[in-house]
Amino acid sequence: MNMRQSHTAVVERNQCWEGDFATEPYEAGWSHEAIFFVRMLRAEAANSSSLIAVELQVQISPDGIHWCDEGSRLNFVAQHVLDKPSFVRVSHYGGWLRLAGTVKDGRVWALVHLTLKA
Repeated sequence: MNMRQSHTAVVERNQCWEGDFATEPYEAGWSHEAIFFVRMLRAEAANSSSLIAVELQVQISPDGIHWCDEGSRLNFVAQHVLDKPSFVRVSHYGGWLRLAGTVKDGRVWALVHLTLKA
């Protein structure tokens, strides 16, 4: 019986997201499943009455350069620090993974972990 391999990488640490953005790409071709964990560390609204909308989608790539939307999404409204992470699961993704998204009506600082299992 073989022991399964796993690896967790921090792909964004206290990264400021504003407008359109993408995380650092991560080579994951050796793994069979992946989970992105996203935690908001800080949120700053454009004005005191606005809520910050964060829309994320998983992207896949054969080479880490050219990207396609995979279809999995993670959307939330950030008013303040989120104590627990949100997550999205991914499978059948080829060689490379990243998150791409948009922040509307402000900016947020995020922490993103990518957990991979073979």
